[in-house]
Amino acid sequence: MKVEATFHGDRKVFSVSAFNEGVGIYLERLPTLWVEGEVIELRRNDAWAFVFFTLKDPKSGACLSATIPRRRFDALELALADGERVLVEGKAEIYAAKGALSFRATTIERMGLGDHLAAVERLKQLLAAEGLFAAERKRSLPRFPRAVGVVTGADAAARGDVLTGIRSRYPAAQIVITETRVQGTGAPNAIAAALRLVSAHPQVDVVIVARGGGSFDDLLPFSSEIVVRAFAVCSVPVVSAVGHEQDTPLCDLAADVRASTPSAAARLVVPDLRELEAALARQRALLDTSVRRALGRERERLTRSHDRLAAAPVLLIERRRVSLDHAAARLQGLSPRATLTRGYAIVRSGGVALRDATDTAPDARVDIELAVGSLVATVGEVQA
Repeated sequence: MKVEATFHGDRKVFSVSAFNEGVGIYLERLPTLWVEGEVIELRRNDAWAFVFFTLKDPKSGACLSATIPRRRFDALELALADGERVLVEGKAEIYAAKGALSFRATTIERMGLGDHLAAVERLKQLLAAEGLFAAERKRSLPRFPRAVGVVTGADAAARGDVLTGIRSRYPAAQIVITETRVQGTGAPNAIAAALRLVSAHPQVDVVIVARGGGSFDDLLPFSSEIVVRAFAVCSVPVVSAVGHEQDTPLCDLAADVRASTPSAAARLVVPDLRELEAALARQRALLDTSVRRALGRERERLTRSHDRLAAAPVLLIERRRVSLDHAAARLQGLSPRATLTRGYAIVRSGGVALRDATDTAPDARVDIELAVGSLVATVGEVQA
């Protein structure tokens, strides 16, 4: 393949496309070689023909974009993660449309954890031994925070996601924002300082630390010791919303709650106003029903009491009449006249009832009272 040039006077001039194609031709002549580096920004998708990643020199920070056919990558079954050190075999190539140099890999061999990943793992074990990640240290989030603190980078997409999520769910929420560096040199100290500052606000009851996705290196500040300890000693509960769901910086382990995304963090720290209003409407309906039922029961009780009070005088008089009848019957049974009806008589002498025959004498006049009528008689004989 020959790259064509044009002439401007005595100058041989190549177009950009021709120049890139020419570089590509020369690169194809280079032999296959091995490159050592740390894997970062690994991206794989079932719909893609290639897997994309970046090789980074841990000493100088130099980076090289690389690709490998997806089927070949899957066949290796390496399960690579960002930060691992590898040996990659392949050839240099150029993407002519953009003039971008990349490395077309044919195979990958794992060398072991990269320096950064190994350091993070050592720190993780150290802090875990101190109990900084223990479940019993985790605090519950307040149901209705007076104010929500947000620590995030300036003009970060994560900041917009958090603010939009909070305001759409609970417009009345007060938000205290503290901007800070979230990557690069000095970021760990800046993040820790921002967390201390916002948590010291007298109204802040919970803090969200948010940062969008990024490479392994980009998220390294959130695995630094100073940041992890700042999370652990924060005076209010902390929600970590750093990176994507598959990222796990050490701050996630020290946080009271981990959110998969900044938007998810917003859903965790404030209630949904619509849900609250719906719940309030349900409670109001239940209260209204309960009051109506209580009033109905009281109305029925008062009706029964009224009916009993209306009937009470008649019942009282009837009971008293029955009682009087019983008393009259008992008195009637005790009356002397009731005895007379059974054939007995009362004998009186001088108006006094005789109980002893010796209280009278022959020829004495006595009065005899019968059940019906009376008699006057003269005593013929006294038998003692």
